[in-house]
Amino acid sequence: MDTSLREGRRHRSWPEALKREIVAASLESGSSVSLVARRYDVNANQVFAWRKRYTAEAAEPTELRLMPVAVTPDPPAEPAPARADGLIEIEFGGYRVRVGSGVKAATLRLVLDVLERR
Repeated sequence: MDTSLREGRRHRSWPEALKREIVAASLESGSSVSLVARRYDVNANQVFAWRKRYTAEAAEPTELRLMPVAVTPDPPAEPAPARADGLIEIEFGGYRVRVGSGVKAATLRLVLDVLERR
């Protein structure tokens, strides 16, 4: 008893033009790969494989074009105007907090957290 699967399988050779026609039909707006596959009596997975192959070929550049590029330096950033008294004013949730240069960051974070909860 022969248990090989060769007898049950069909291997068809599809012409290149027909493969491209099937791929084009599957890429049309509103089309379905499964419906196109049934119309041409092809497995849907085969259509997906052809789509991958032929769209990848179409995406490859056929000609390399170089564009001229001019590189210019960024304009110098203007520093923020500094206050003469060394204070920072923060308006937050209807409150105004003035912070001097001697305040530690942890203290300022604590004050802002308390104001945020109000």
